[in-house]
Amino acid sequence: MADFFSGAGGLSLGMEQSGFNPVFASDFNFSALQTYYLNHKLSPDKYHFGDMREFTEAHSYYQKALKDAFLITGGPPCQGFSTANRQPLLNDPRNELYKDFLLILKEVNPPFFLLENVKGMARKTKEIKKDMKRILGPEYEYCFLILNAKDYNIPQNRERFFIIGNRIGVNPENIALSIKSKASGTKFLLRHALESLPEIEAGTDFNQPFVENESIGYKIRKYNIPETAYSRYINGEKKQYYLFNHKSRFNNENDREIFRRLPQGGDSGHESIQDILKYKNREEIFKDKYFKLIPDRVCKAITSHMRIDCHMYIHPWQARGLSPREAARIQTFPDDYVFMGRPNEWYQQIGNAVPVKLAEMLGKEIMKYWK
Repeated sequence: MADFFSGAGGLSLGMEQSGFNPVFASDFNFSALQTYYLNHKLSPDKYHFGDMREFTEAHSYYQKALKDAFLITGGPPCQGFSTANRQPLLNDPRNELYKDFLLILKEVNPPFFLLENVKGMARKTKEIKKDMKRILGPEYEYCFLILNAKDYNIPQNRERFFIIGNRIGVNPENIALSIKSKASGTKFLLRHALESLPEIEAGTDFNQPFVENESIGYKIRKYNIPETAYSRYINGEKKQYYLFNHKSRFNNENDREIFRRLPQGGDSGHESIQDILKYKNREEIFKDKYFKLIPDRVCKAITSHMRIDCHMYIHPWQARGLSPREAARIQTFPDDYVFMGRPNEWYQQIGNAVPVKLAEMLGKEIMKYWK
């Protein structure tokens, strides 16, 4: 399989766990490709770094890697479709990137493809169908799906839009029905993803990205991760003797006090912090909202907004935001998956990823047709 707009490789990893062999990755984010390279170890000539609109010009260079790909996957960034985006959808250039993915499909002509995007893209299915007919012609059959990660044994309330298509005569509705039949909820909650990791504190040093110690955590440290049902779920039988990307971020004194006072489930309007927040009855911008997570529920959707702050992801029993490793665990990345770049880039890579175990489930469904 080949992964376009691959990011850090969550979709590829899930596909690999389902039996596919990643042979190519492409993205325009350098640190994300560094993460992919470290964890998947494809040869350097199997990567494309740059704008997808330039890919068709370089297609012949990568043709050998792509010619036998049974499956092409991609998650083109279309934040303009996001329900969290308050800007108007019209004329947002980020909404056009999925067309570049369709052009790649036209060039490579794989038997199967899978596209993942924000739920808001489902509002544009009429336009998408027209684009697919215009670019791909009648050869591909496809289905649209909205899937919630929490329905597939992932401790996260994360709805995303998927298109699964093929040109080998498989009825896409049969694929959709089979995927929907796998929806059985989750036996794992937020607490299961957070347990067994060492406690750390919110940072007080503005230069924290460059500081490491026992209090705020490390990019890498020796740590024998205790075995739990959840660790076995994400790690398999592999024993983990190192802990990666478990660092807190800097928070000012006000934030730290809010983190301490809020009860689980408390948000910006909670009475316990109204002497700190003077805008109780005012709708504030996204970054100024707070929420302390509830351990006995699934987590709210992990998103790339965490690169800015973790105010909506306050740890349920420690006065800080979630660490990148905790966010990665909620996304069902195994504990030995290392994220490269700066800490804010770790958050972005994790938030943009497809949950690994969701990708694995989808991969197993598509794998049924690989002959």
